[in-house]
Amino acid sequence: MKKFLTFYLVFCCTMAMAQLQFKSGKDGFSNFIKNNTIYPRYSKYNCIQGTVNVSFKLDNEGRVYFSKINSGIITELNDEALRLIRLSSGKWAIPAGYDSAAVIVVLVNFKLSGYDCEKKSSSDIRSAIEAYQTDERLTDVVLNFYKNIDMAKPGQEAQILAIKNQLGIDDEYLEERINDGLKKIKQGDKPGACEDFLFVKHVGSSKADKYIAQYCK
Repeated sequence: MKKFLTFYLVFCCTMAMAQLQFKSGKDGFSNFIKNNTIYPRYSKYNCIQGTVNVSFKLDNEGRVYFSKINSGIITELNDEALRLIRLSSGKWAIPAGYDSAAVIVVLVNFKLSGYDCEKKSSSDIRSAIEAYQTDERLTDVVLNFYKNIDMAKPGQEAQILAIKNQLGIDDEYLEERINDGLKKIKQGDKPGACEDFLFVKHVGSSKADKYIAQYCK
């Protein structure tokens, strides 16, 4: 079955912002979101969908200088929506008389098609979100261990390896994180890419070291 990722965008703004658009034209921002979104792995395979409400401000050069999540779904989808807004910096056409203190609100609706999501009940999805929140806490345990491995107690790493196995942090998962980072490099998002590469390093793997040396100095 063919798989699709769909993203709906709704702008909510003051009348003074009505002429604001991308330098590439009326549909520029919608196309930008569609072409640059990297749907997070956990949400994609657990059919987690919905709307992330992001607000941001632009300076008179069309650069994003403030952004935040107003409301969202789970951390990784919220983070992806915020990443895309920051990545759009400098791509906006600013009209004459623009008020750089104005707040722009964008509703980004993440929707999946072709991932058998129709088989998932609302209860399944709620459980997946709750599991994600638990996994986040366990992932923090793993990250903290490897960031402070010099202070580790004898035998402690065996417990961490068991947690990694429980979380599914295996070679396949790490390769996917690296590939996501490389996609972000192509998009010009070096900070986002380095987050992925450093994540791989900080869960005890050297697989991303060459990319860290190349891009994250």
